[in-house]
Amino acid sequence: MRLRIRIEGKTYEAEVEILDAQASAPEYPPYPPVQPGFVHAVIPEPAVSSQLSASANEKECRSPVAGMVMKVDICPGQRVEPRAVVIVLESMKMEMQITTPRGGVVKSVLVAPGAAVKVDQLMAEFE
Repeated sequence: MRLRIRIEGKTYEAEVEILDAQASAPEYPPYPPVQPGFVHAVIPEPAVSSQLSASANEKECRSPVAGMVMKVDICPGQRVEPRAVVIVLESMKMEMQITTPRGGVVKSVLVAPGAAVKVDQLMAEFE
């Protein structure tokens, strides 16, 4: 095999012979095959205060995470459909769309774009 090498602007030609390709290759220990594994994920139940009734929870919109309000798509007196996006939060550089569990009329909005919210903070109420 012929090679051409350039060093500091000068060109050199060389003839190279590979004597034993297997002997010059490094030896690596064989890796045992990896058995595919499956781990069941445990999804924690959301912490819900026992003092609140189910009907009160459906009439409130609370923040599921600590973050910043990016967008508010509702105003008091507005009628919303079930599963409508009402507020967009940003937490850890991820946007999260907060939706209504069921339809209704907006009673009050307690946050504005740019506001910081804590976990379980009340953001809006519905009638």
